[in-house]
Parts: sequence; structure tokens; C-alpha cells
Amino acid sequence: MRRLRRVKILATLGPASQDRETIARLAAAGADIFRINMSHSSHEGMRARIRDIRALSEEMGHEIGVLVDLQGPKLRVGEFEGGGVDLVKGQTFVLDADRKPGDSTRVHLPHPEILRALAPGHVVLIDDGKVRLHIVEAKPTRAVAIVDVAGRVSNRKGVSLPDTEIPVSAMTEKDRSDLEAALAEGVDWVAVSFVQRADDIAEVKKIARGRALVLAKIEKPQAIARLDEIMEVADALMVARGDLGVEMPLEKVPGLQKRITRNARRLGKPVVVATQMLESMITSPVPTRAEVSDVATAVFEGADAVMLSAESAAGQYPVEAVETMNRIAEEVERDSVWRAVINAQRGAPEATGADAIAVAARDVAETLDVKAVCAWTSSGSTALRIARERPSPAVLALTPNRETARRLSIVWGVHAVVTKDADDLDDMARRACKFANREEFSKEGDRIVIVAGVPFGTPGATNMIRIAFTSAEK
Repeated sequence: MRRLRRVKILATLGPASQDRETIARLAAAGADIFRINMSHSSHEGMRARIRDIRALSEEMGHEIGVLVDLQGPKLRVGEFEGGGVDLVKGQTFVLDADRKPGDSTRVHLPHPEILRALAPGHVVLIDDGKVRLHIVEAKPTRAVAIVDVAGRVSNRKGVSLPDTEIPVSAMTEKDRSDLEAALAEGVDWVAVSFVQRADDIAEVKKIARGRALVLAKIEKPQAIARLDEIMEVADALMVARGDLGVEMPLEKVPGLQKRITRNARRLGKPVVVATQMLESMITSPVPTRAEVSDVATAVFEGADAVMLSAESAAGQYPVEAVETMNRIAEEVERDSVWRAVINAQRGAPEATGADAIAVAARDVAETLDVKAVCAWTSSGSTALRIARERPSPAVLALTPNRETARRLSIVWGVHAVVTKDADDLDDMARRACKFANREEFSKEGDRIVIVAGVPFGTPGATNMIRIAFTSAEK
């Protein structure tokens, strides 16, 4: 299971990939961590997928991560007489609290919190932006809008509100139930949808209580406005480009992707680039040239992971999509320009001993051309700090905690191995060399760098660096 690339692949499971055999093929093709989308999964379905992944991990002798993606609030219009209406540019259209079926002049908006929050000038997007309105008059139970972009609106189509901050939690009752079920199954990561503020992440973390790490999906303009606050609280970030592209001008999304990726790296937090990376492979065995370039761009930017959504969940070629993404990533990382770009993006370390050690480990590793940086880590923080520096050698994380190894499956360049903690400094060096050889990062006589915290088993106590020569395994 040793990968020849640093960036990780996050593959979504669904109707095309829900059997154990296909999951095994996806892992063999290059998937490092699997996503279960609770918008399309029952609790029993989620449990079955997690059981399959855990059993597969045992068979392969390598920890595979699981991310559960919470649905979040779904904002929709009500229903129409006849199932839908065609709106004309310039016409007046009303969103109101009246439960009667809609017509060409009005429709029920079954979200009183939206009606209370709307104000003149706010934009309302319906059906992923296919229809666009702007509000000219707003009252607590009725909002009058003008149609800017015409189109058909049918029953229960989704509503997006790029200008409106909605005073609701990012978690619905369904999300709370899904979260508790996922935590009971020992899921590794929880992704939170509809994030508007840091409190949305804090709410999930309070429930999780460390049983899973929390990833914030950045998909709304309100989250962009509070990006720094959200990034401080979240354990990881996702650039959810699909929803960002609906609620913001499309031309702004590439710049936001770079900004989020670089800020996340500065903080030492994993960042995932998601949505439509190989979209054409839902129905085609090969991607477009533009899609290949899109994946390559995310790899050049130093993203921790790139994600497949419908391509692996519902497409006709799920395994081929993972294989294609794997080949693109490997080819980019062989390019000399890639290393130059990665190095140019390095930021200044935080003024802490642990960060100073991580920078020193990177410098030593590259000066001496060592084969691996071995991080003894209990919580995963040591491996995260080293990964932030994007060293040339691979990062081998040695941890006594299986949960930590699974969580690190989303982190750039980290290959995690579960083993008992070191007894002393000599044992630390001897077993780091043994695992570097066993996992085929080094061979007898090669040098490795070892980073650890003393006393052993103390989370967050990174304070030591050592150079060692590997020898034949004893």
C-alpha cells in the first residue's frame, strides 16, 4: 500500500461503488480515504460501508480513513399547481409563507428564517442558479422579487442565498442523528456542510468530543467572509467548488481555491479540493484535457487531497476515475517544476519548539538526501507539522493509536503505521529504521531523520530530532 505520490485521493462511495469488491478495487487503484455522503445514505448503509472498509484495512495491513459528510440544511421552494412555472425576465415574483400551491406569481417558501432574513437587494438563486431573482421588498412573511434570469421553477427546487446570512445552525436534526450514528461507528472525519461561521464547526466539535476530527466545507460566501475564524477552529478544510461556483461569480473560485489551500498549509491543517475534478468520467472512460489540468493544478498547489464525487459514487467508471487521478498526481509530482512550486509556497513557521523541529527536520532531510522523515506521534500533530513543511522525502508516521493512523490518511505525504510506542531512545531509532526498510522507503545503509517527543506518549511534545543509518532488520 505504499503510494508513489504525496497528494491523497478521497473517493466517494455510492451506488456504483458500495459493494466490498469495488471498494477493494478503488483502494488498490489509489483511494486513500473514503467519503460517505449522508445526503444519499441511510444509517445501515453507512454502517455496512464502514464495516467493509475496516475489514479491507485488516486484509491489506494498512489503515484506510473514513469521512462522513453531513447533509446540512436543504433550502427549497414549495410546490406548484401543475408541478412548475416558467418565469419571465423582469416579472414580479413573490416568495411567501402561504402554504397554498404556487402559480406564476408566487410560491411558498417553507423556511420562515429565510423570509425574516431577506432584505431589498439580496439575490435569490433557484435550481443551482439557473433562475436568478433580486429582492425589492421584504417583510417577515413575504418577499417581493424581480426575475433577472428567466427559467422554469418546479416543485421543491433548491434555493441559494449568496447575500443572506441565515440565522440557523449548520446542523439539522437529521445531521445530529447522522453524526451520533457515525461517531458510534468510529468514523475518522466528519465534514460539515452549510458552514457560515466558526460556531457551526464548534457545535459539531462539542458533540464529537475528539471521537472524530471535523472538516469545514467552504461553500458559501458567508464562510469566505469569516474564513480566518473558521480555519482556526476546524481540523481541516474542503474547497467545495460546486456550491461556491453557484453562490459566487465563477471567475472568483480559482483564486479562492489558492487562498484557502495556502492558508490551510500555513496553519498546518489538511485541505481537500473537491467537486467536478473528473466530471466527464461519470459517463466517459477518459477525462477531458481541461479536467486533467484542473487536477494537476490542485497537486501543484500542494493540496493535501483531491476528491472524486459522482465519478466514483455513481459513475460508469469509478475505478478508472481513481486510476486516472492517481496517474495525473504521480506525473505532476515527477515534474521538476512541481517541487519548485511547492518549495516557493513555504511560509514562516510558528514560534514554537515543535514547529522549529519540523523545519529543522525538513532542512536536514533535504541537505543529507535522506530517504524518509520518521515521526513518532501519538495524536498525529508531529506528522501534521512535518507535512506542512512539504519535505522532499516521504513522511513515515509511527503511532500507537489506530485512530491516529486513520486520520492521517488525508494528510499530504504521510504514510502511517500502527506500532507500540518506543521504550527509549535506542528503541525509537531501531524501530524507525526497521519500519522505514519494511515499508520500502529505505534500504540498508540509508539515512533517515527521526522526529519525536520526549517523554514518549505525550501528545504535542515534539522536541527531538535524530539522524540514523538503517541496517538489516533484526
